[in-house]
Amino acid sequence: MEAVESAQQEKVAAVTQWLTKRIIGQETLLERLMTALLCGGHLLVEGAPGLAKTRAIKELANAVQGDFHRIQFTPDLLPSDITGTEVYRPEDGSFKFQPGPVFHNLLLADEVNRAPAKVQSALLEAMAEHQVSVGRETFPLPELFLVMATQNPIEQEGTYPLPEAQLDRFLMHVKVGYPDERSETEILHLVRAETGSQTSEATPPYRLTEEDIFAARQSILSLYMAEPIERYIVALTMASREGRGELGTWLEFGASPRGTIAMDQCSRTLAWLGGRDFVTPEDVQAIAHDVLRHRLILSFDAEAQGVTTDDAIDLLIEQVPVP
Repeated sequence: MEAVESAQQEKVAAVTQWLTKRIIGQETLLERLMTALLCGGHLLVEGAPGLAKTRAIKELANAVQGDFHRIQFTPDLLPSDITGTEVYRPEDGSFKFQPGPVFHNLLLADEVNRAPAKVQSALLEAMAEHQVSVGRETFPLPELFLVMATQNPIEQEGTYPLPEAQLDRFLMHVKVGYPDERSETEILHLVRAETGSQTSEATPPYRLTEEDIFAARQSILSLYMAEPIERYIVALTMASREGRGELGTWLEFGASPRGTIAMDQCSRTLAWLGGRDFVTPEDVQAIAHDVLRHRLILSFDAEAQGVTTDDAIDLLIEQVPVP
């Protein structure tokens, strides 16, 4: 069993290392993307244009044996443009369901906040229920199904922000920043090499199969987590709801049970990706911001003071004793 798990970790590590050479300066995004894939969850990525958000999911699709599709969300998009629609067949007078792009394994929902609420709900319902209902029929989505939705923090005029209750369905909300000077230079070299067809690393060393991913999920599920770490995760969630001291004035609502589950899943995956067979408090703290960022609702006073959810999570981690 240990040899099998070691082989799975080697395959995932090889793909992750290849991705870091294809996506430079965004190591955290790649780690979170791989975490979402191995957890069976979905990712919301926020960042300015040009920060390799789209490229990241495309390169991951090259390293996974599955279908990939990209949807550009616009104000005139319809729910059926995502889920699919029934097409009339005049030869026999019947209707046949034509599956939409949501029936792919990997789906990029680009600028998801530019589409109206009905379209957002159609996607998020498919994410939560893992199925699409059209008329009286229900169609299951692929067993391997990952949505990466992106939104830009700029040009907010004419956008439709995702409701907090729907945001909760994302496993993580990742914020992407600009690369440093060294990474920027490496990006230049990579683009020049690709333009001149000089790169030999465009093909991944290994393509992860569905069996690889599902086996890795089972290994992660069986990873050892000590009882004090479990209590620490629950304590973070409870503290976000109870709000002691200044934290109580900042938070209107704390994390839901989905937040507790997500912290458990992501911290296990982070430990597994790190080659360890146990979870540490540092694993929990490392993913706390991405897991809780979209699950905490700030009070009016906090927003007036310029407090962010990241500030609240910093204080939360500071308040809860580490086991």
